[in-house]
Parts: sequence; structure tokens; C-alpha cells
Amino acid sequence: MKHDAYQQSGFLTRFNLRRDWLVILIWALILGGLMAAVAFKFNDLYGSRSSIAAIVTTLKMPAMVSMFGTFVARAPYTTADIFASEMMVFMALFMAVMNIYFAVRNTRGEESNGMLELIRSHAVGKQSPLLAATLELFLINVLMGLCYFGGLQVSGMHGMSTMGNLLIGIGLAAIGFMFGSAALLMAQVSDNPRGATMLSYLFLGVTYLVRMLTDVQNPDFTWWSPFGWIEKLSIYHKNNWLPVFLMLGLTIVLLLLTFYASRHRDVGAGLLATRGGRKRASVFLTGPFSLVMRLDRLSLIVWVIGLVVLGISYGSIFGTVGDIMKTNPLMGKLMGATAVDAANRLVVLKFAALLMVVFAVLVTVPSVQTLLRINGDERKGWLEQIHAKAISRGHIFGSYVAVSLLIGTLSMFAAVFGLWLANNSVMTNPLSFERLFRGFIGYLPAIYVTLGISALIIGWLPRLQTIIWAIPVYGLISLYFGNLLNLPNWAEKLTPYGWINQVPVSNVNWTQFGLLMALSIILIVIGFLGYQRRDLIEN
Repeated sequence: MKHDAYQQSGFLTRFNLRRDWLVILIWALILGGLMAAVAFKFNDLYGSRSSIAAIVTTLKMPAMVSMFGTFVARAPYTTADIFASEMMVFMALFMAVMNIYFAVRNTRGEESNGMLELIRSHAVGKQSPLLAATLELFLINVLMGLCYFGGLQVSGMHGMSTMGNLLIGIGLAAIGFMFGSAALLMAQVSDNPRGATMLSYLFLGVTYLVRMLTDVQNPDFTWWSPFGWIEKLSIYHKNNWLPVFLMLGLTIVLLLLTFYASRHRDVGAGLLATRGGRKRASVFLTGPFSLVMRLDRLSLIVWVIGLVVLGISYGSIFGTVGDIMKTNPLMGKLMGATAVDAANRLVVLKFAALLMVVFAVLVTVPSVQTLLRINGDERKGWLEQIHAKAISRGHIFGSYVAVSLLIGTLSMFAAVFGLWLANNSVMTNPLSFERLFRGFIGYLPAIYVTLGISALIIGWLPRLQTIIWAIPVYGLISLYFGNLLNLPNWAEKLTPYGWINQVPVSNVNWTQFGLLMALSIILIVIGFLGYQRRDLIEN
């Protein structure tokens, strides 16, 4: 490597930090604040031996193991043990998402919008922008680790230790940087931001699924999943540092591959080149809707297949989740076979209801991404030729909205279909498709209202459109941890997902369904009016 290939890397790193400081601060406040707030709350929730004993029994159930990972603590249990068991997998997931966002945005994103070409026209090294993005990722994760450590230190949580708090901070920083490094590599593989993001989430999804399945079947095999390493830290007990070294080792390998790939490709190109299109457009490319649909077809295919696989993965453990006889044989003898079957079925239904929340939030991601593209495509000048033709702005806006609604609908159906497919093969008395279909119908309005809010912000406040992501993020936190944190009902209803009744345990509330659907239409219309009135976004 030539030394001048990295000149001005420090300057570019400082430039990136000055540009991204507000976004970094928001991430730090949200994730660091969440970690500290939960730690403060846990002393009230799980400060007594009886409450700890009750939650330990719950955390050892297969449904909870699939969500939070294996409960590895040893008696006597403390509040800190419960905290580490419930938070590590969840926070690791958020750290991975944050790192993927910054990694793709500051590499392939800048390359796609022409910023990299502008930077390289100055006296900077060929590899300097990539090194600057890598250093920024490293510093962001160090900051997050310090936030976690500091928040836990001042929380006064029962049973915690300074070494355990330090390991939490370093462990989460390490796993975040590892997935960020994987995203940097994917940015070299794909020649566009969407492809790099999808490949990054594919890597995250595969490692998460392997972690989930092995935790339920045989926790020893979880070592084969990089995402599973976060569970092996044995926080507040053994304080095992081996997983941290494994994460750092894989990170180094990923970064070496990234810089090697970067040196051997042209600007704007990827290791996987986009296939050339047809000389003449097909009959399906007759308007904005078909154009947007074609551009997002790969994203739709990947998300649909991914959610089917996710549904199958969770459905495959339904037989284990509802087996009360195995988790508590005494209860099985006392209740009798008929009562046990009914109880097993209720447990599976409640687990399915929790999964519907997860599916709905995940489905929102590709839908909102498609909707947000309208302003990005304008800014890049990609819509100029369409605007120059006799095509109304309402037609263009409606096309993006229609595709986003279609992606959300198909993706949610795919997740529920995968769930039904697996439960049909592993359970002696499986849940019917009609029963699980309640979850699909029940959460569609929540997804549509979220897209309606997104359309409103895109139409009237396009510069603030990134705040849209607060809706699904808060929705997942409030509903995923709502019962564990004893959140009041009004706190859960701050997002559209919190207004949905517990389907498929309950029937679909059709009055609620109609009101939310009407609200989504009103929000989309208001967003449309704003889009028509405002100026086009230019470079």
C-alpha cells in the first residue's frame, strides 16, 4: 500500500463528524438513554426475590429464549442478571442497524450521489474516504460504549459490577462495529445504496436467525453465529471476554476484505455489477408506478423471501413454545390433558400476537424506504425527465405511495404465511390460517397509518423526513418491552401499532380497523396536497 493512498484521512474524518454530529447525538441519546432508563426502572420492577423468581421462569421458556437469548445466569439471581438477559440481544440488534445506516450512507451513498467524486478531485488519497468512514464508525461505537457504561454506572442497579458494565459497553460497541464493517464490505460488493443495505441486512438476518434457532434447540451451537456471541459474554458472572476478541477478529477480517475490494474496483462500480437493461422498455414500463415498482422489485423479492423465512423460523418453535408439560410437569398433572392443550394453545397464540408486532414493525422498513425515495430521487435529478413530460406530480406521488403500500401488504402477508406454514408442520393441533390471518388484517391499518404519517411529512416537511423512523423504533420498544417495563397504556398508544387489539388471540376489531384505514387515507391526501404545493427538491 502506498502511503499517499490515505492522505487527508484525518481531515475527512473530522469533516464527517462535523456533518453527522446531530444524527450521532440523536442515536446516542435514544440508545444510551434507553439503556440507562431501563436500568433505573429494573430496581423497581425486579428488586425483590419473588419478582426475580417469576421473571426467571418466564425467561427460560422457549418463546422468550427465541426473543432474548438463553438465560445463562446462575442462582442466586440478581436484578442485573435479568437486565443483562433481556437487554443484550435487543440492544445488539439496534447497534447493528445504526452501524449499517452510517456505513452505507457514508460510503456507497456518497459514491452514488456524486459526493465521492467531488472529494477525490481534491488532494486526498484514493482510500482516504473509506478510511475516514471506518474511523467515524469506530468513534461512534466508542461513544456508544461509553454512554452505555456511564448510564449503567450511575443507575445503581442491584447486582451490577463495574467490570460487568464495562463489558456491556465494550461488547455492544464491538458487535456494532463488526456489523458496520460487514456493511462497509457490502458497499464494495453492490454498486448502489439499496443493494448494499439489503446485503447488510441479509447478513444480519441470517446470523440472527441462526442465533434464534440454535438457542432454542442447542445453545452450544450458538457459537457458530456472530450475532450469538453477544450472549456468550456471561455478564455479571464469568464476564467472558472471548466473544469480544472473536468480534474484533472478524471485524479485522471484514475490514481487510473491504479495503482490498476497494482498491480493485472503479469509482461507482461494485464487485457485483448491475445487469444491463433491455434496449426497449417492456409494456409494463408505461408510467411512474411501473417504473417505481421495477426499481424496487429486488427489494420486494428480498423482503418477501426474508419474511417468509423469518415466519417459518419462528413458527418452527411453536411446538416447543406451547409445551407446558415439559416446562412444568407438575402443572400438567394438576390440569389434565384437555386443560393443558388449551393452555398450550393460548401460550402459542400470545406468542404469535407478539410476533405480529415484530412483523408489522419490520414490514414498515421497506415500505417507508420506498416512500422516502421520492425526495431522494428528486434531489439526484432522476425525476427530471418524468416531470418534463405530461405527467402530474400527483401521479408521481401516488405511484410511490401505491408501491410502498403494496410492499407493506405483501411483506406482512409473507411473514404470516411463513408462520402458518411452519406451525402446520410442527404442531399436532396447528393454528388455522384463518386464525393467523387475523394478525395480517389487524396490523395492516397500523402499517398504513405509519405510511400516511410518512407521506404527510414528505409532502410538507421533506427536510425532516428522517424523524419518520422514530415511529417504528418507538413502537417496537414500547410494545416489545411494554409489559416488562410496566409502561402505561397511553405510552403504547403513541404509535399506530399500539392501537391494535391483541390479534390473533382476539378477533379483529372492525370498528378500529375502519377508523385507522380512514385516518391513513386522510394523512396520505394531506401529504399529497403538500407535495403539490411545495417546490421540487434540487441538488
